[in-house]
Amino acid sequence: MKFLKFLFVGIIFGIVLVKSEAVSWYRIYEMFKFESFHMYGIIGTAIATGVILLLITKQLKLNNIEGHQMTVPKKAKGLYRYILGGIIFGLGWALSGACPGPMYILVGTGAFSALIVIAAALLGTYVYGVIKDKLPH
Repeated sequence: MKFLKFLFVGIIFGIVLVKSEAVSWYRIYEMFKFESFHMYGIIGTAIATGVILLLITKQLKLNNIEGHQMTVPKKAKGLYRYILGGIIFGLGWALSGACPGPMYILVGTGAFSALIVIAAALLGTYVYGVIKDKLPH
């Protein structure tokens, strides 16, 4: 019962992504071929919304559910890890036609072949967890 509000927000998020065609393989294909602004507009709007909400959170000094002030932790510098990670993420996105959020939404819309993509993503995450200590960070 406690997490029902998160389920509700997830359902609304899924509806918005489906209605905006952000989970459409064709829209993602257009984006990677630089044929349409549609997905770039959605991603840009999401980034702008995130920046604005982070600034509001910082300005109002809002607390999280545990009562601590919300902050964005500093990240370790490392150009290669972000470039390599971005390339791997982008390749997976381009090959599967879905990034992590929409993978689950596609299953909800009846595209059960997305379960293969989810299984591959989980396998990739597991493999990374096993070998991450051996990678140069």
